[in-house]
Amino acid sequence: MAIPTVVIGLFLYGLLSRQGPLGDLGLLYTQWAIIIGECLLISPIILNLTVAAIHSSDSRLVPTLLTLGANRFQLMLMVLSETRFAVMAALVTGFGRAIGEVGIAMILGGNIEGHTRTMTTAIALETSKGEFEFALALGILLLVIAFIVNLGLQYLQRDIVK
Repeated sequence: MAIPTVVIGLFLYGLLSRQGPLGDLGLLYTQWAIIIGECLLISPIILNLTVAAIHSSDSRLVPTLLTLGANRFQLMLMVLSETRFAVMAALVTGFGRAIGEVGIAMILGGNIEGHTRTMTTAIALETSKGEFEFALALGILLLVIAFIVNLGLQYLQRDIVK
């Protein structure tokens, strides 16, 4: 869960570069490379928190569902339904990790303007260029986006409870 993002980016760079085993796919310096890297980054976090939520649920839930004749799919749906708030928290945590990510985006995407530049890499670039005001404006915009996503998920949770 605590793998440095630069290490993930470096590992995938080796796989996706022309000399790498997946170099023929031409994914390096594309949006797909960034997406793959971000998924590798957040998957362990989301999975670990989801598994912890399921293990901490009521121990009588699965035996009761099995006694009532639930098949595997129904069992999975009911367990996820009972742990939905913790699963949603896991998704928000993964989103938070991904939205602030710079290392993977910089290494795999190359920060190409109009193609693979993300908000976090743009903030890093503008800061290094001395354009602190613009970097700060992008940072505020990124915070607003994160706030809107969290607010939307909070609204969904409120509607689910009712």
